[in-house]
Amino acid sequence: MYILLVVIVAVIAYTLFNYFYQKKVVKTLTQEEFIEGYRKAQLIDVREPNEFDAGHILGARNIPLTQMKMRLKEIRPDKPVYLYCQNNTRSGRAAQMLYRKGYKQIYQLKGGFKKWTGKIKTK
Repeated sequence: MYILLVVIVAVIAYTLFNYFYQKKVVKTLTQEEFIEGYRKAQLIDVREPNEFDAGHILGARNIPLTQMKMRLKEIRPDKPVYLYCQNNTRSGRAAQMLYRKGYKQIYQLKGGFKKWTGKIKTK
């Protein structure tokens, strides 16, 4: 019984830590705020290639979260980074990774691609 309680408390603590850490490292923008700034920034879709090919924000580059560590050199630390995924889970993890590598201007789209109503491109 005590072991189960300890596990539950640990999971809750980890979740809370991640939530507040993400709030610190990435600024979540509404679609309007995102549109205002993403043309002057690096727009990165962190979803997998098949998701990207099915539809993505016009002008986005695909650097999947699973490849982020290997492809960090493609992302300039001196320019703002605008991230999005399907619903903010992966973009939040990508933001944490970038923050640990020294990136400071990190933004993500509120609600992710599934809430996007702007222009998209499909392959």
